[in-house]
Formats: sequence, structure tokens, C-alpha cells
Amino acid sequence: MSRQRTRDWDAATYDRVSTPQVRWAMEVLDRLPLNGDETVLDAGCGSGRVTLLLQERLPRGKVIAVDSSPSMVEKARDALGPDAEVFVCELTQLDLHQRADAAFSNAVFHWITDHEALFARLHEALKPGGRLVAQCGGAGNIERFHNVMKEVAQNEPFAEHIGGWEGPWNYAGPAETGARLAAAGFADAQCWLQEWPVEPDEPEQFIRTVCMGHHLERMPEDIRERYVQEVWAKVPKPLTLDYVRLNIDARRPA
Repeated sequence: MSRQRTRDWDAATYDRVSTPQVRWAMEVLDRLPLNGDETVLDAGCGSGRVTLLLQERLPRGKVIAVDSSPSMVEKARDALGPDAEVFVCELTQLDLHQRADAAFSNAVFHWITDHEALFARLHEALKPGGRLVAQCGGAGNIERFHNVMKEVAQNEPFAEHIGGWEGPWNYAGPAETGARLAAAGFADAQCWLQEWPVEPDEPEQFIRTVCMGHHLERMPEDIRERYVQEVWAKVPKPLTLDYVRLNIDARRPA
């Protein structure tokens, strides 16, 4: 399988517009029971907004935060302080120097094509008995918006760059995810979908940064803004994105 190209996000803008992701994360964090002295992996820490919330729950423990985007890691380091352990890493190549008591992830796994390799590396990163608690985009995620993107992408001058491209996402369903977790060695896996409509506070900037970034980087700079505006013109206002979240709870056997 070819290696997935990693996008380096606009971390400052993402940090500003990622309030929906923080709301999702609060619910995921509430599913992860902690005593406060654990070592917890934040698998895909982004700009560090959510990692800070996790760090607050570990007054005697620590967070190991990783992300594939160098600009996100730099932003997270600024947010978490000089003593935080934050580094650039593809999750499919994760190799921790110490195993974690738990792994947490929010709004990340759908950006990774190879879920088999992802879950294998997360299983290896956990101590026996360690829990994986995560949420990401699931089957049907923002389907209406993606259909508009595809429609506009068929037109010139965009078609030669992104026409027919399905995007970088892997929006999996509960059954296939449960099977992949089991194959990686996890036990007691629970996976379910959750509809979560979102009305972004800064809709144009949100779709440009979060939803369209991978498409924009595949085309010349001089037509990127035109693509954003043509998509924006076709979506109903006010913009509501039909997010569908895939929730994951699993455990590495003791």
C-alpha cells in the first residue's frame, strides 16, 4: 500500500475554528475514567486545545501527544508548555518509548487510510489492560457537503486536479471497525455512530480549513479561492454540516 501523503495544516486557523471538535472531545473524555496519575496517549493532538483538557485531568500523570502535522505539533507545544512530550509522528508508524495506560483520540482516525495498521500500532502502544477511547468521522459523515464539493470539482479549471477524486477520508462503520479492532488484538470493543449536526461560527473559514484543505492543496494557488467560493455559493445557508461521529471504546487484554 502506498504511503498516505500528510498535509501540514494551518494550525492557527484550526485552533480558532475548532470549537465543534472541542465539544465532541468533551464527550469522549467523559467516557475515559482516570485516577489522575496515568500516562495517556493523545493520538492526533492537533493544536493542543483538547490536549490541555486531557492534561488537566492528569495532575499526577502525563500526556504523550503526537500529530502528523508539524505546524500542529508546534502549536500544541506552545499550548502545553516546555515540559510536555509532543512530537511529530504518523499514527500508522507510532512507536512509543513507553507504553501508555490509555489512548485517547478525537476527530483524527478518519484521516488515516489504513485502519488495520492504525489499530495495530495503538494496541502496541498500550499497556496490558489499557483502554482506547476515541471518536472520528463515521459512515455518512458530512455527505451532503461532500456531494457539493464533488459537483463543483467536475467543472474546469478544477476537474484536472480533483475531478473524480474521492478525498483522503476513511469514514468507516461500526461493524468493520469492530472487526479491525479484534484483528489488532483488542477486546470488548464497542463501536457506534452518532449524528451531530454542526453550524460553524465562521462557516467559510471552517470549510476552507477543515473540510476542503486536502482538495485545495492539490490545485494551483490561483484557483483555490475560486473553488471555495463556488462551493460556498451552492450550499444552503445558514450552513449546517451533517456530521456523523464513529465512537470507539476498546481494551487491550490484560
